[in-house]
Amino acid sequence: MEQVKVLGYADNNVNLALSGDIDLSNAKEFYEAVAAAYGAQKGNIRFDCAALNFIDSTALGTFVKILKTVKTDGYGMSLFGLQPKIKKLFLICSLDSIMDIA
Repeated sequence: MEQVKVLGYADNNVNLALSGDIDLSNAKEFYEAVAAAYGAQKGNIRFDCAALNFIDSTALGTFVKILKTVKTDGYGMSLFGLQPKIKKLFLICSLDSIMDIA
């Protein structure tokens, strides 16, 4: 299953939709897909997570790695549409203090 879909580039944003599971088995591919989309046109990364079913600690680390890249370039990152169980993981790890989690 394709985990990352580029929704488009608008208003200085890179709009991406995430789906399925992101874990140890595909975190590298997830990172590479996001990096390619971001490299095509840099801007704030906005993740639509409505169809994201599962993430593990490897995925959380990958989100932090992506955030470091975009912050270095002067941009930000936001996640929205998170299922409650996934949002809880971000909150438990206090990642809402470094990235926008709606």
